[in-house]
Amino acid sequence: MWAGLTVPPANADVSYTITDFSQLDGWEADDHAAALRTFLNTCGDMKDVDWRNLCKFANTSPDPKQFFELFFRPVLIEDGQEALFTGYFEPELEGDLYPSDRYRYPVYAMPSEAESNNPWLTRRDILDTDVMKNRGLEIAYVDDPVELFFLQIQGSGRIHLPSGKYLRVGYRGANGHPYRSIGVELVRRGIYDVHQVSADVIKNWVRRNPEDGRELLYHNPSYVFFREVNQVPADQGPLGAMNRSVTPLRTIAVDPKFVPLGAPVWIEKAGADPLHRLMIGQDIGSAIKGAQRADVFFGTGDGAGRAAGKLRDPGRMMVLMPIQRAYGLLPEPLE
Repeated sequence: MWAGLTVPPANADVSYTITDFSQLDGWEADDHAAALRTFLNTCGDMKDVDWRNLCKFANTSPDPKQFFELFFRPVLIEDGQEALFTGYFEPELEGDLYPSDRYRYPVYAMPSEAESNNPWLTRRDILDTDVMKNRGLEIAYVDDPVELFFLQIQGSGRIHLPSGKYLRVGYRGANGHPYRSIGVELVRRGIYDVHQVSADVIKNWVRRNPEDGRELLYHNPSYVFFREVNQVPADQGPLGAMNRSVTPLRTIAVDPKFVPLGAPVWIEKAGADPLHRLMIGQDIGSAIKGAQRADVFFGTGDGAGRAAGKLRDPGRMMVLMPIQRAYGLLPEPLE
């Protein structure tokens, strides 16, 4: 009976609206079993008792659609910002464990100074000085500095070695400087219009203009360091923020300030290719900030990258909260 009630919390900038599943456009047609499998991948790592109890029941193989409808309520969380959906993927780079004429660009582990100083050196300082040299911080070497730049944006990826094997790397930390979009910078300079910018367009421009392209990459002072991820087979997705493999088109990155990691999230993405689907918030990202902000994981490789790069659409998203937790958002009755 509370469906549609908007609840102002203590923070006046955020509001909660408890809705009903009948108000979710496309809910009946979704593959709830696929969503449940993805939920099960991480729900055992959730700490709160209500989530853990739901996870135990989810492991008894209930009817997936009934499971979500019986034990959850959709909650629309708004913070005054417009909804925005983007996409991310796991890049695949060509590289080697040793430097050569072809493989010249290091993928670095995190130095101790970067952990203890926030912010640390900028991207330019890291790459144009000897601060990283002869310290054994090189995890691997790749053949393309532009692809390495985009690996840092994505935060994880696979490196295809000459032996045919793969080395997977994951996000370890950053230098503490804010991320600045080089796509936005190209638009600001008048080189492209907003609708023309994509990852492929940016990469091609940098390669056609090596000197100016190098300077363009320095426009983003943020620099990401990596770690080896050995426990994930190459045929599974990369590790997300919950240290479990993420699932293409079922995992989203969210802002944990508003969405509990591991929670189901119903998204209604508008645009040329609408996507209405139950996702699981299993990842985070430095650019994913806000109650109505999500990044959809598309998978590994160039095809996933092209699809992810095209996504920048409005819509809305609702977090599926355990019933008691959802109703706990309601204000106390006046005496």
